[in-house]
Amino acid sequence: MTVAVVGCGVIGRSWIRVFTRAGYPVRVFDVSPRAVEQALAWHAEAAARDGRGGTVPQGASTLAEALGGATWVQESGPETLPAKQALYAELDQGAPPEAILASSTSTLDMTEIARGLRGAGRCVVAHPVNPPHVVPAVDLLGGVATEPEVLARATDFLRAVGQTPVVLRRYVPGFLLNRMQAALVREAISLLDAGVADADAIDAVIRDGLGLRWALMGPFGVANTNADGGVREYFTRYGASFRWLMDDLGGTPSFDAATIERIGAGVDAMYPGVSHEDLRAWRDRMVERITTLKADDRP
Repeated sequence: MTVAVVGCGVIGRSWIRVFTRAGYPVRVFDVSPRAVEQALAWHAEAAARDGRGGTVPQGASTLAEALGGATWVQESGPETLPAKQALYAELDQGAPPEAILASSTSTLDMTEIARGLRGAGRCVVAHPVNPPHVVPAVDLLGGVATEPEVLARATDFLRAVGQTPVVLRRYVPGFLLNRMQAALVREAISLLDAGVADADAIDAVIRDGLGLRWALMGPFGVANTNADGGVREYFTRYGASFRWLMDDLGGTPSFDAATIERIGAGVDAMYPGVSHEDLRAWRDRMVERITTLKADDRP
């Protein structure tokens, strides 16, 4: 089974590591040859750092070369509908008939991306967490034309490469991951904008509070452990409080350049003198340690 990775920015290059680590031959294509070179260099460093072996990815000089013989195509191109539609027309024409065409899109509907394609039945969204070679969850869903057998095959394949496919029953903008993330980020910005707390305090209640529990369970699982009688008792007892708080949540806060600068200054103060690259590497190491710990100590 050969994998083609099409588009090798931050997400695409991470997907390369997912597939090579699982032992699959991988061919990499991007419209920018320089991007391919950079992605392959990044992969070599990542593979040496994690020490988990795998196959060596190969760069492809043309899209046709990358697609030849592929059974899974992971597309991570520009995040606009016209660009996705144009690229998927090429993928559908060039990939073998049995290949699944998976998109890393973070918001777009596969029904629209694949509209009018002869092979619309083999197209799926496989939207990862950034970076997928460290965080395994993947939003997985089809469009209206996607064949159920294709979705089942995609689920099995993602599990086989070490990911955690989260299957959605229907499309919703942002899927599960980005909708839940956006809800939290919206409130964080609102609290900052309203002067309730500074950026460090807002981050602290997640990194040193809620996030410690959420690293183990989701919101329903956490609620289940917050009362002796489980989730039913918890939400019954505190249902009125939750409704009051949810009703008090405002609309979309200002998200202008000044607000973004306030956030940026707050984050700079949290990590003085630490480069983005070093901070990202620390994040990846810690997530991998937490993931290992969870696997070794299950309830």
